[in-house]
Amino acid sequence: MHGFGVVCLLLAPALFAQAQVSPVPAGPAAHAQPADVKTEAAPFPGQHALESADLEAFFDGIIPLQLERSDIAGASVLVMQNGQVLLEKGYGYADLKSKKPVDPATTVFRLASISKLFTWVSVMQLVEQGKLDLDTDVNQYLDFQIRPAFSKPITLRNLMTHTGGFEEEIRDIIVTNPSHAIALRDFLIRNQPQRVFVPGTIPAYSNYGVGLAGYIVQRASGEPFEQYVEDHIFTPLRMSRSTFYQPPPSALRKLPSEGYPRSTEKPAIGFEVFNPMPAGGVSSTAADMGRFGQALLNGGELDGNRILKPETLAAMWTPQFRASDQLPAICMGFYEGWRNQLRWIGHEGDLVAFHSLFMLEPSRKLLLFISYNSAGGAARPRPEIVDMFTDRYFPGEMKQTFLSVPRKELTAIEGVYQSSRRADSTRLKLLSLLSQRAATVDKEGVLHLEDIKDLRNHPIQWKPIGKDLWQEVDGQRRVFAIRDKTGQIVRLAYDFPGVQAQRVAWYEYRNPLLTAVAVSLLILLAVVLAPVIRAARRVFPGHRPLPAPQPGTRWLPWTTQVAAVVWVVLFAALWRVAAVTGADDSLPPTSAWDKYFVLANFVTALALGLSFFVVFSAVRVWSRTGLRHITMVKYSLVAAACVMLSWFAIHWHLLGPVRI
Repeated sequence: MHGFGVVCLLLAPALFAQAQVSPVPAGPAAHAQPADVKTEAAPFPGQHALESADLEAFFDGIIPLQLERSDIAGASVLVMQNGQVLLEKGYGYADLKSKKPVDPATTVFRLASISKLFTWVSVMQLVEQGKLDLDTDVNQYLDFQIRPAFSKPITLRNLMTHTGGFEEEIRDIIVTNPSHAIALRDFLIRNQPQRVFVPGTIPAYSNYGVGLAGYIVQRASGEPFEQYVEDHIFTPLRMSRSTFYQPPPSALRKLPSEGYPRSTEKPAIGFEVFNPMPAGGVSSTAADMGRFGQALLNGGELDGNRILKPETLAAMWTPQFRASDQLPAICMGFYEGWRNQLRWIGHEGDLVAFHSLFMLEPSRKLLLFISYNSAGGAARPRPEIVDMFTDRYFPGEMKQTFLSVPRKELTAIEGVYQSSRRADSTRLKLLSLLSQRAATVDKEGVLHLEDIKDLRNHPIQWKPIGKDLWQEVDGQRRVFAIRDKTGQIVRLAYDFPGVQAQRVAWYEYRNPLLTAVAVSLLILLAVVLAPVIRAARRVFPGHRPLPAPQPGTRWLPWTTQVAAVVWVVLFAALWRVAAVTGADDSLPPTSAWDKYFVLANFVTALALGLSFFVVFSAVRVWSRTGLRHITMVKYSLVAAACVMLSWFAIHWHLLGPVRI
């Protein structure tokens, strides 16, 4: 998930994510590739030949610009087709201090969630051997238990499609001190998340679920996961500069690129140790990833060494879960993206510093890989590459036919939504509040999704092209509205199939809720400042005498004043933590944060206890006679403010489990 900023980064596909590739104008049927994709397409007007010279000119034109604009130290690029390297090139620096250039053959990049593909290949190797079954309760393969929920077990197929139902867990997900690394089994036991969805029903992208699958590989094979991948994937494919060991073994220790924060003027972040390791621990080069991609495009075999049977790989690329056949699917670990009648399939990966993309186009035997070594590579660079690459070499004609739909049907989608990839039982729930997005339909019948913008930073507009299906105007992204049994729209699905957006209950709407919190804090701040102002006026009376309290005036008791101080201090500290950790290059919470969460629990509990006396005092005031009306209103406002903040603290887990 790296404070709140990097939490957002690791939850990158969380809500209305702008996937790096987008759906084709005409939706495909629910099979392995879009129905109208042709293996050999006729030349299209303006289409460039996919050849080395043109590719080098293309990437030489865009990558240096990206490095400059987004403050990225370096990048590694690979394009292959039909087993032939068309472009393999490094840009910028692997180490700014020593001015060491990126070498695509030897510079090791951290590939984060692209690791998941190696985990799923490992799972399927063991399925081929009869040691694992995709539809068996995973508890049968573990030496600890996944807690029961919903009276339905989790299977490996659920884990591969991110439909295990786990909530998000980010504690200890990234550390830069190798001595703080956690063994895979220990991490999975310490950080087992709650389950928020029935398995197989709603996608919620889960690093924990992939870590669980990696541990099952370890258990079924009898080998440590890192060694299993080394022996059964890297060695057969001669990927000699790839490893899951964190940090890499001594033979590779000098090869990894440095990773840089948002400003490359700052020191390198250090080697990011990712937990759970099967979900994000791989280190590799562009050249090695080319060999992996070649094996996959060649039906699981390379240079006479086979890592999967062709039928197994075909099954892995068969759609397993999606909301609509008009949207890309999630397959067995791989996910789809469509653009210009291409069916890209693969994975992206994000750490704090490294941001990577590994995509295959099976019908054209095409491989596209790129990795950036700085936090600036997180947002625009990858979608730019995929969109511009696809449009240059595989342009398509965009035919948009929007429908005229009754306004009542259009506005059914309006509401506030939050990601299915979230936490409901820990403090991380607060991030769901901050990342809510409103869906509105304007008077022209155009759908607007709050803060969702295109690569030009323009708000995206959407219009209906089918029943509950909306498409980007002058673009290819789509949104599909999912209805419940009563016909109400309850979720939205979009290009990235690993998450959906769920409708938020009215009492959790961010804007009115945060407004109520702000007003409550202003009321309590006035309580805090009032005695300070009175004391200052006594010390510096000026020319006017101090006014005497009018009859019927009653000062707030000391318990109320202390409660106001505690609430104001608590929320000021929360705001400060969010501001300091809000950058997308800050590290995530670790177990070292636990003592601060314990302190936060103590302060929140104190505030809640004092709030009880505030409410009690307000009730008593209303039972007394002879008091000024303004005094009674004052007591009531302060009590209402404390009640509001108490509900907020409990509901959003300011008082809650230490883990996050």
